[in-house]
Amino acid sequence: MDQSALSSQGELTAGPVPSNRAISTELAKDGWFSQLKLAFRFARREMRGGLAGFYIFLACIALGVAAIGGVGSASKALTGGLAERGRAILGGDLALTLSHRPIAEEERSFLAQYGQVSEIASLRAMARKVDGSDQLLVEVKAVDDLYPTVGDVRVATKPDQAADVKALFAGAEGSDGGVLVAPLLLDRFGLSVGDQITIGTSTLTIAGNIRSEPDALATGVGFGPRVLMNLETLEKTELVQPGSIVRYTTRLKLDGDNSQARLQQIEADLKEAFPDAGWRIQSRGNAAEGLSRNIERFAAFLVLVGLASLITGGVGIANAVRAFVASRQTTIASYKCLGAPGRLVVLIYLVQITLIALIAILIGLFFAMLVPFGLALALPDNLPIASQSVFPFELLKAATFGLLTAWLFSMWPLLRARSIPATALFRDQVAPQSYKSNWQDWALLAVIAGLLIALVLVTAQVTQVAAIFLAGMAVVFVSLRLIAWMIMSIARRVPRIRQVIPRLAISNLHRPGALTPSVSLSLGLGLSLLVTLVMIDMNLQQQLTGNLQEKAPNFFFINIQSNSIDGFEDHLTKLAPSGEVQKVPMLRGRVVSLKGIPASEYEPPEGARWVLRGDRGVTYSATPPENSTLVEGEWWDADYKGKPLVSFAEEEARELGLSIGDELEVSVLGRTIKVEIANLRRIEWESMGINFIMVFSPNTFAGAPHAFLATLTLDGKGDVADQEASILKSTSADFPTVTSVRVGDALDRVNDLVRQLAWGMRAASSLAVIASILVLAGALAAGQRERIYDAVILKTLGASRVQVLAAYSLEYALLGLVTAGFALLIGNGAAYLVLDNVMELPFTSQPLVAFLTVLIAVIVTISLGLAGTLKSLSAKPARILRAG
Repeated sequence: MDQSALSSQGELTAGPVPSNRAISTELAKDGWFSQLKLAFRFARREMRGGLAGFYIFLACIALGVAAIGGVGSASKALTGGLAERGRAILGGDLALTLSHRPIAEEERSFLAQYGQVSEIASLRAMARKVDGSDQLLVEVKAVDDLYPTVGDVRVATKPDQAADVKALFAGAEGSDGGVLVAPLLLDRFGLSVGDQITIGTSTLTIAGNIRSEPDALATGVGFGPRVLMNLETLEKTELVQPGSIVRYTTRLKLDGDNSQARLQQIEADLKEAFPDAGWRIQSRGNAAEGLSRNIERFAAFLVLVGLASLITGGVGIANAVRAFVASRQTTIASYKCLGAPGRLVVLIYLVQITLIALIAILIGLFFAMLVPFGLALALPDNLPIASQSVFPFELLKAATFGLLTAWLFSMWPLLRARSIPATALFRDQVAPQSYKSNWQDWALLAVIAGLLIALVLVTAQVTQVAAIFLAGMAVVFVSLRLIAWMIMSIARRVPRIRQVIPRLAISNLHRPGALTPSVSLSLGLGLSLLVTLVMIDMNLQQQLTGNLQEKAPNFFFINIQSNSIDGFEDHLTKLAPSGEVQKVPMLRGRVVSLKGIPASEYEPPEGARWVLRGDRGVTYSATPPENSTLVEGEWWDADYKGKPLVSFAEEEARELGLSIGDELEVSVLGRTIKVEIANLRRIEWESMGINFIMVFSPNTFAGAPHAFLATLTLDGKGDVADQEASILKSTSADFPTVTSVRVGDALDRVNDLVRQLAWGMRAASSLAVIASILVLAGALAAGQRERIYDAVILKTLGASRVQVLAAYSLEYALLGLVTAGFALLIGNGAAYLVLDNVMELPFTSQPLVAFLTVLIAVIVTISLGLAGTLKSLSAKPARILRAG
């Protein structure tokens, strides 16, 4: 018989099947290597027919690999760029930061022996138009004559050359000095270079429009545009008063040897020489530590979403391999009849699947490698990209994810072909045979799954998050399989319906080879992830634009001097007689040690590390503050004079492992104070009122200079926007050194950042949705052969084209509707867990999301299903019946 002839189903086999003697000869050579060579030979022959039937397989793997590799490469490109330009971002090789005061002369002299020492001061202030018609919160940075010690400042008038900052500052005649400002300030005030603004008590000339500053990233995200001035001009503004919240940074640019080893030695010498200095030390290696950490966190999230799309695509991989094995049944039967053992059959097709997967992986890696180049073109100049363009480890990680996923989801249908006898394979198309697995099969699957899980956990930024993700994916998979089983069980038990169309649609839900399991799994995975992310996004937006703004005060006022606080309170009372004014003393402090352990050596959980990073706002009070509840311990007496005590936030104390009686060392105003925890408070952070992690007993800061912080909450009657504008204008004019922060503006700024992150989350989640649609399309396409046969039989029995279309449409609509309903339950549950346990925010159901989810699911399922059904209805009955 000609082995390359048409099979009984009218399909061509992959090519000539080797003779019995050829297989027997090769198998006589003992060992896996000989069988592997034989498998490669047969696989190569079978692949001459091309990649037909594997396009969705290719797309699913390529999409996931591109996502994982692209996100990993982008993260490394960004963090690598920050590390490479760390010296320019930091403004030197080492930086010492203190609040309220610059470093002492003795400390400055110690630094000067190693190189060039420069200094900057940073604070928030109010910039006003000279006529007082408008005002704006700005981020002031005052620099010395050495600035910039590394890199260049560039202004819009001469963007291609370094600006002479010192000359620009000095060239402002008829004012107290020159300043460089960000474009946003000019746009807001409608001003241009050469015009004047007022900051503090000084009138300043705009000497330039900042295009870029080398150390912009070191200061993080601000709530207002940058204003750059020199230290002499800052002194003239009278913004700096005793207790003012000013952050002083002293930078060291090493002379001669600037190796990492020397830098580490200098840092160690500084800590040894000034153990109680209370400063925060940064080196060029962590110049933008906060930004790098946020990039890595967001990248870790995106990698998990990419992995979710890859695993979702795994369903499509399994469908494609199952269809591929089914199309090769006669060939497999021939192999077995000629003496090929089951393991050789598995090897032949595993080699083919692996080679096809490698093609998909290469496609995905190609697009992943393009991501850093795209970032370099898209991102602004002040966000550096690493000089290295290709990141082999990230690409290798993505490729490994892709290969393991392909093996995991393709192994089950391959093992089925191995274990079923040749006679069953010949009959399988007419009477499908059950597959009896053994422990070796389960062991093999467990090994592959274990390798995939291990790779996820080992390469994850936060192992706990990765573990939760894997557990969640497993729960969703199992839940959707159970849902499919429930749909089929319920459909099987529905009483017989007299109408033909609904009866046919319902019977199709539970028939042998029904689409229900594959459609429920593929559509449900994508929809569940999409609903989860959208629910989180919308709840965050609601909190920022609704709940928080309703609870929050209208204004925060910063840097109110002690000798002005009573007059300032009277000023607010006159402007808003029915408003509520709160005031507290305000200082900045940094935790130096906890329970005798230096803060730099303390290892708290991720959620509490922010308490130990940099300095925090602190206060003192004779009575428990509002917006908090005493939950453990007792408050000190109003006239307490003993050992300094502190009240600590309860949740943060638990996470840091602190309890009543533990001792802390806190650096405030350059002085290290040892305090004992007297009680713990539960803080209502969501109130947006005045809250502090640490509240000290009043005797702790007796006689220390400090400023006050105040809030104003309006009664909400009348035109609130007009009232706020009037208060802001009057306060800026009467108290020019006080910084006024309108809470609505701050929340809008935060909302903008959240919205930008949300777009990134939506773009990432769209990958999983695309993968789901690909899998769904593959699943529906895989069932088209049976649909063609069914449609022909129905037409032969007298069913019209409209009736068949209606029956199939109803079936797809029911599948989409039920799957969407369960996806809503899963997505809402996941979003609730994230919001309630991780973000600690209330969860609110979003009916619009529910409606759109159901609508999308029904439309997508019907559209993809009917796209193939139309082809089924156009088939010639005679040809199909003769072939069947």
